[in-house]
Amino acid sequence: MTRKYIDCREFPSETNCSVALSADTDSELLEAAVQHAVSVHKHADSPELRAQLQTLFHEGTPPVESPRA
Repeated sequence: MTRKYIDCREFPSETNCSVALSADTDSELLEAAVQHAVSVHKHADSPELRAQLQTLFHEGTPPVESPRA
C-alpha cells in the first residue's frame, strides 16, 4: 500500500497555509482534505471540490521543505 498526501504549501493562499495531510487510503485523505478546505479555506463542500482535491493527491509522504519556491 502506498501512502498518499496533499500539500497546501503547493498553492498560494492568503494565510500561507503550511498544512500537508497524508493517509493510507484515498477516501481517508479525501475526507481530511475536504474538512480542511471547508473549515480553514472556507470552500463549500461539493462534488466539484472533491473531484478537484483528488487530482492534487501525490503518492508518498509530503516533503519536509516547502514545494513552493
